[in-house]
Amino acid sequence: MSAPRDSNATVQVPRLATAVHLFARHRKSPGRARDALRIQLARWQVDSRTAETAVLLLSELVTNAVCHGRVPPGRRVGTRLTLGGGCLRIEVADANDDLPLPRTAGEDDESGRGLALVDALADGWGTYRRAGGVGKCVWVELRLPAGRG
Repeated sequence: MSAPRDSNATVQVPRLATAVHLFARHRKSPGRARDALRIQLARWQVDSRTAETAVLLLSELVTNAVCHGRVPPGRRVGTRLTLGGGCLRIEVADANDDLPLPRTAGEDDESGRGLALVDALADGWGTYRRAGGVGKCVWVELRLPAGRG
């Protein structure tokens, strides 16, 4: 049996902040998503190095969702940004059920390097199927410098 908790003790609760945006499946959406991310990271006072990496990663994931989503017109690409626990998490969701698979691009290939870039820059990344059985989410995490988030 564990000892009772001291009701006068101060409990350190990590700061958790979230922002959600929806974008049309349109060629301009990656730029709009980058702009929204820059504004949010400035509000959260995220350091510039982490912010630059986050913008690049978000751009790649939203571009993939827009280009490879293959879903009916009118479906949206969703982003969720979460800051807390010393980490910035970026999630990009679309209505396509196909999970992305890393591949090795040939020397002359004009595409196929995005997930290699994500793997190289993110501290962690992965995918999951969305609740309700429609679509997927690709997420990346970036550790924040000590004392942030």
